[in-house]
Amino acid sequence: MSGSGNLPSLELANSEDSEIGGSDSNPIIPGLPDDIAELCLLHVPYPYQALVRSVCSSWNRVIEDPNFLVSRKSLSLSLWYLFVCSFHKSTARIQWQALDPRSGSWFVLPPMPAHKGASAPAFAFASAPRQGKLFVLGGSHKDTKSAMGTTVMYHASTNRWSLLAPMRNPRAFFTAGCVGGKIVAAGGCRPPLCTTLSAVECYDMKTDTWSQAAAMRPGLVKYDSAVVGNRLYLTEGWTWPFTFTPRGLVYDPDKDTWQEMRAGMREGWTGIGVVLKDRLFVVSEHGDHRLKVYCPEGDTWKYVNGDRFPCEALKKPFAVSGGDHGVIYVVASGLHVGVGRVFEMEDGEFSVTWEVAAAPKAFHDFSPCNAQLLYA
Repeated sequence: MSGSGNLPSLELANSEDSEIGGSDSNPIIPGLPDDIAELCLLHVPYPYQALVRSVCSSWNRVIEDPNFLVSRKSLSLSLWYLFVCSFHKSTARIQWQALDPRSGSWFVLPPMPAHKGASAPAFAFASAPRQGKLFVLGGSHKDTKSAMGTTVMYHASTNRWSLLAPMRNPRAFFTAGCVGGKIVAAGGCRPPLCTTLSAVECYDMKTDTWSQAAAMRPGLVKYDSAVVGNRLYLTEGWTWPFTFTPRGLVYDPDKDTWQEMRAGMREGWTGIGVVLKDRLFVVSEHGDHRLKVYCPEGDTWKYVNGDRFPCEALKKPFAVSGGDHGVIYVVASGLHVGVGRVFEMEDGEFSVTWEVAAAPKAFHDFSPCNAQLLYA
């Protein structure tokens, strides 16, 4: 696995040992009751479970059982990992890897199916973090420039990709987000004519089906998006040379309606957004890339106190992710990661501290295009 960084090794059982638990009559681990053996396997952290599966059929059967994931969650054994989609700057080869923030170890994921020859920046991404599910939608082929309608899911509990029902409208360079328990895919274009799409569709994870939703304003080009509460926010963002005021839309899944984004929100959204505990933060694309937070009460933005973003060590492009534990991850060129810990003070103001986690040298030619936090 090229570029696996400091991936620890796990010594596998030899062929004689691999017969252990090969039949239902054999114990999972000799000398232990099966319930104790299963508890031992429950404590094997991601991603070592992928190696454990190859030891013997009985171990694989235990980990593949849907109740195994339920038990890990009930015992609070699932931990969060940072999953990063990147591409090689010279070859455009797409590679997924996961970072364990606790140890600093990187783990390379299996390659995605049905995406050979695809352009990584054209994908849209969404996730169901607590379920350990990551979704990659659409995209375009580099050679034919044709849009793709594929839906692919990675499940951390099995370390596998699955092809799901395709979207109704092939599209590229669009936005997606998990809103109200469903994945919303909105906008984008259809190469090679670069026709912008106003069609919106929703994916139901329970039934593996796509359905049509209310169309959005035509001609709006996605720059950034975020899910705050039960709303999907989509903005064009400020782009050089600032010749027009950006537009922005908000999708309400309960009413299946789109409305205009508030003026202060769209005009101050000058970078890549990330959501922490239902508050929208932005890592500014300009100047010193300071972190700021949106204040919905006054439709204004405030700079966050504390450290300035380490823009000397972290170079664009950025992929940003955050979660309910108050930490922002900014993946930069070469897959170096800025870790911002955000604190809310007694007066309601926010403060941030930054540190940089250097990536393995093997990643120096990779650029990130998305990052997602998942529990595994």
